[in-house]
Amino acid sequence: MENIELQKTSSQDSRIKNSSMTHFKTYNKQDVLSVTQIRRFETKLGERILVANHANDIEQSIKETDAEYVLLGIPEDIGIKANGQSGGADTAWLPFLQAFLNIQSNDFLEGSNILLLGHFDFGDLQYLIETNAHGESEKIEAYRHAVVTIDEEVENLIKVITSHQKIPIVIGGGHNNAYPLIKGAAKGLHKAGLVQLAQINALNLDAHTDYRPAEGRHSGNAFRYAEEDGYLQKYCVIGVHENYIPQNVWLDIVNNPFIDMISYEDIFILEKKNFTQAVAHASGFTEDNYIGLELDLDCIENTLSSAISPSGITALNARQYITFAATDSKIAYFHICEGAVQLKEGRKDETTGKLISFLVSDFIKARE
Repeated sequence: MENIELQKTSSQDSRIKNSSMTHFKTYNKQDVLSVTQIRRFETKLGERILVANHANDIEQSIKETDAEYVLLGIPEDIGIKANGQSGGADTAWLPFLQAFLNIQSNDFLEGSNILLLGHFDFGDLQYLIETNAHGESEKIEAYRHAVVTIDEEVENLIKVITSHQKIPIVIGGGHNNAYPLIKGAAKGLHKAGLVQLAQINALNLDAHTDYRPAEGRHSGNAFRYAEEDGYLQKYCVIGVHENYIPQNVWLDIVNNPFIDMISYEDIFILEKKNFTQAVAHASGFTEDNYIGLELDLDCIENTLSSAISPSGITALNARQYITFAATDSKIAYFHICEGAVQLKEGRKDETTGKLISFLVSDFIKARE
C-alpha cells in the first residue's frame, strides 16, 4: 500500500490545479496497478477499473468517462476530533483500496463502470493544528474551523460529479462529510435539471443521529447543518441507539415531520419491526426525491470505528440495507464513513477495509 501513498504525495502533477480543490490527488493507472495483485488466468478489478484521463482537469475527465460511478476517498479524522472523539478514520481508505482492487472481475462485478478518481489529503491542516493549537478546547475549535475548509472542497467536487449525472461513492473519513455531500449533490443535481430545488433526502444506517446542534462543524451535526442550510429535505435514520440520543435532539426529531428515525431497540429488542421492514419504511419515507445513501460503520457490532460498540447490527444486516436501498431508491451518492483500521489509541482491525469493499461491491451489483 505504500506505493500509492508515496506516489501521490510526491507527484505534484497529480494535484488538481484548482484553488477550490487544492487537497485532492488524482490517481493514474500505475497507482492502481501498484496495489493490484496480478495473477495469471485471473482478472482483478484493478485491471478493469477506470482512472481520470486528465489528471489536472477533473471535470473534463468526469465529463468524458463512460463510468456511472466515481469512487473517491476522504481519509481524514479532523471532523471526528472536532467532535471530541478518538481519531483513526483516516486509516481505512488504503486498506479498502487494497481489498477492492483485488476483487475478481467477473460477470457479477466487472469493474469498467467505475472511475477511481483519487483521494483528499488534509494532512497539512492536521499538522498545523497539532503543532500550533494548545489545550483541548483550542484544538477542538481549530478542528471545527478546518472542517469548514474540508466542507468547501468536498462540496465542489461532488457538485461536479453529480452535475454530470455520475454517482459518487465516497469512503471516509468522519460523518462530518455528509454535509458537503448533501450540499454538493443537491447543487449538482439541480444544475443537471434532475431536481427542481437544490434539495435531496438522506437515508442513514447509524448508531447515532448526527443531528447535534449547530455549534461549529464536526462529525456529529452534518445533517443538522444540511437541513438548516436548506439542502436536506427529508432525513430518516435507522438503528439509532436510544442510550445515545440527547434529549434536545430527540425532541427536535419528534417535532419535525421531515425527520424520522427507527431505533435499534425498536427493531432488535422490542421487535416492533424487523430489520427489513425498518429499511422499507425508511426507503418509503425518502422515496419522493433523490437520496444520499449513508452508512456509518459504528452501527456494526465490534467494527473498529471512533465509536465502536459491543452491541449493534451485523455485517449481513448492513449488506442487506445497502442492497435494498440501492435497488429501491434514486441515488444521489453513496457514503461509508467512520471506519478505521487503527485507532489513535492503538486498537487495530485489518478486516475493516475488506468489509467496506463488500459494501461497495454490494451497492454496485444491486444497481446493475
